[in-house]
Amino acid sequence: MNSKKIILIVVIAALISAFFLLDLDSYLNLGYVKSQQDSLQSWVANNRLAALAAFMLIYTVVTALSLPGAAVMTLLGGAIFGLFTGLLLVSFASSIGATLAFLISRYLLREPLTNKFSKYIDPINRGIEKDGISYLFTLRLVPLFPFFVINAVMGMTRMKAGTFYWVSQLGMLPGTAVFVNAGTQLAAIKQPGDILSPSLILSFCLLGAFPWIAKSIADTVKQRRVYTGFNKPKKFDTNMVVIGAGAGGLVTSYIAAATRAKVTLIERHKMGGDCLNTGCVPSKALIRTTHFLADIRDAEQLGIRKAAVEYDFAEIMERVQRIIQTIEPHDSIARYESLGVDCVTGEAFIRSPWEVEVNGKTITTRNIVIATGARPTIPQIPGIEQVGPLTSDTVWELRQRPERLLILGAGAIGCELGQCFARLGSTVSILFRGNQVLTREDQDAAAVVEKRLIEDGIRICSGHTPLRFEVTAKGYVLVCRHNDQEKRIGFDKLLVATGRSANVTGFGLEALGITAQPGGTIQVDDYLRTRFPNILACGDVIGPYQFTHAASHQAWYAAVNGLFGQLKRFRVDYRFIPFTTYTSPEVARIGLNEKQAIDKGIAYEAVRYNLEELDRAITDEAAYGFVKVLLKPGSDKIIGVTLVGEHAAEMLPEFALAMKNKLGLNKILGTLHAYPTLNEANRFVAGEWKKQHAPQKVLGWLEKFHSWKRG
Repeated sequence: MNSKKIILIVVIAALISAFFLLDLDSYLNLGYVKSQQDSLQSWVANNRLAALAAFMLIYTVVTALSLPGAAVMTLLGGAIFGLFTGLLLVSFASSIGATLAFLISRYLLREPLTNKFSKYIDPINRGIEKDGISYLFTLRLVPLFPFFVINAVMGMTRMKAGTFYWVSQLGMLPGTAVFVNAGTQLAAIKQPGDILSPSLILSFCLLGAFPWIAKSIADTVKQRRVYTGFNKPKKFDTNMVVIGAGAGGLVTSYIAAATRAKVTLIERHKMGGDCLNTGCVPSKALIRTTHFLADIRDAEQLGIRKAAVEYDFAEIMERVQRIIQTIEPHDSIARYESLGVDCVTGEAFIRSPWEVEVNGKTITTRNIVIATGARPTIPQIPGIEQVGPLTSDTVWELRQRPERLLILGAGAIGCELGQCFARLGSTVSILFRGNQVLTREDQDAAAVVEKRLIEDGIRICSGHTPLRFEVTAKGYVLVCRHNDQEKRIGFDKLLVATGRSANVTGFGLEALGITAQPGGTIQVDDYLRTRFPNILACGDVIGPYQFTHAASHQAWYAAVNGLFGQLKRFRVDYRFIPFTTYTSPEVARIGLNEKQAIDKGIAYEAVRYNLEELDRAITDEAAYGFVKVLLKPGSDKIIGVTLVGEHAAEMLPEFALAMKNKLGLNKILGTLHAYPTLNEANRFVAGEWKKQHAPQKVLGWLEKFHSWKRG
């Protein structure tokens, strides 16, 4: 650090220390101002120029050093100088002081903090470059954060000082006027009756209502700006157009129709989206079949000396299609039209914030909801296109079982399908770069699943980095790196399960300036609105959770905020989203797991119950896994639950209900559970917690009491 910075730090520290050591803050409170009101006004009348200069200097220094008292000085400005002069003084002094604080922050803090916290500051800089003036203006107009914080944070960005000054002065002006006006009324209080004067009451009503008024102004300004260049129709064909008929789109349109709104649902392919056609439904149908095959394989554990089964792979895959067809009517055009939804099959294209074109026809609408879902991501690995990779979308087209199946990715999809194909007789290898399967889960949970996968004959290839694919005379080969050595893995079919990418292109978002954020999803606010308040989005296209139930959950907010947002908006509540992986054993959780709690620095207490001790798990030959509950230290408040075991997903709702309704482990412990059931584990884990927190002193007294009773 150079000598100039050191000198500046010393000067600032000295001024701040003097402010508090000399008890100067006692002069900047409302009580003192009122007590000295007459003498101050007399002095100002006799020394007006000196008073003006002194006030402006003190106000500027207080703001520049972020000292307490600026609000009181604003009221004082109105009290002793009147509305016009006070507003003029405070407006310029506050803006100059804020800019000085901005420059101090930039000079002293930007370099060290930018180097250390670049990953946090860089996104702010990108936002400032894209929409900085509007962002700062809104912060100044709507006092969500203390102004000294805004001054310091903005100083660490690349915003120009001149821009910061004029936007700050303009943005703070309405609030300054309200405070200065309130100050003029304070000066008028001479006796108790003056407190109830209409002008004073009006001033304080304005003071209280200002944040809401300012927010309305900011929203109006922002909307006018974002809609510039588009012509809003005078009347509309429909209240809402929903693009995409997956879980999010179906639920959104259903809710809209249920409220008697006119809604149009556009789907380019199949109703039901990924969940019905290529995701949840087919995968669970296949899991059911392969679970039966595993039971036959392990029949000796059930006391059956020998059991055999014959099956045809193609017939199993046809059964999967039959299950889809059985459920299909639930999501069909006929059903949704009977509910009042206008269903259209075709390619949607958004022409403006109020116009959607489909099949050559333009539909005008008050609101648009984007629910276009996501698709499997194919990684850019040399040669991958030569091996014809399968995905979770296309694997259902198989009618011949692959002898050797290589799976890239050890997330939920890779593990679920890998286990299914292993139980069907394929030689399965799951390859991934990390050191554990199901990387989002706690290590102990992933370890139980990995052990079962290995028992099913799956080869777990952790720490492997794919380099390239080759086509040889003997079949396909993946060349990869493991422990700094090249390895070659042969296979017949490749299944890619490395993630999914949101569908954000091809239907007009680019022309509207709605672009994907770094994660590839559409950016929305807490109410699921895009940069256009009447265009909302839900489901996989926005994340952050690519689950059918998460999309359905978001859909309610999209429908209600779109149709009724001008009256009342609702923030999406993500606190109680359940996570489930349908391997054998299943992994189900809600709230925080230990990995997340540690990453976020959240204190917790963990209590665990092992299913190997549960009678029903023992009778079912499923005595593996556990229930783990994270609690707020010193209480029975549940902050997270992880379950690992057969039918773990069915055990989770009790905890979800408890967490949502703020019920602790004591309530679960006091709830009678049928015997023998897997859900008893929920009560037993509560019992483990109770034992760990047993009042030892009270138990000691009881022991002495019972001893005395025995004589």
